[in-house]
Amino acid sequence: MGRGSRERTKRRTERSGVDYQTLADLRYHIRRFLRVRESVARAAGVEPQHYLLLLQIKGLEGRNRATVGHLAERVQLRHHSTVELVNRLAERGLVARRRDGQDRREVVVTLRPAGERILRRLATHSVAELQAGGPALLAALTRLIGKSGRKGRQRER
Repeated sequence: MGRGSRERTKRRTERSGVDYQTLADLRYHIRRFLRVRESVARAAGVEPQHYLLLLQIKGLEGRNRATVGHLAERVQLRHHSTVELVNRLAERGLVARRRDGQDRREVVVTLRPAGERILRRLATHSVAELQAGGPALLAALTRLIGKSGRKGRQRER
């Protein structure tokens, strides 16, 4: 990109208040990471949403009970869709369900050993992918946050 082109882009960004190039870069890096995760999950024999649910169950350990309602929020799905995901994972022996001892209406979901094994393999791959592609993702995010942070501080003055 030549100097004149960069200057025009900078002027457009300043006028609109949105850095579309950096925002597009961020979305590209996020989508690329997620697409790779989806492919790796399928290669391991689970759907991407199954991997996401397994990860959330494990990630909640020691912090919150992995109830269906809480998991629905974490994976950003409706309650009944989350129930279907849990049912499929339970049928495959990857998770177990039990009624909560305090509130019998709530269902708590836990990982079974087979779910732990799949999750460990996929999570290890995710961390490696983030180590490889993370710097570009972080750079785009830092550019966006830095620009919006400066604007916020300028308005406060």
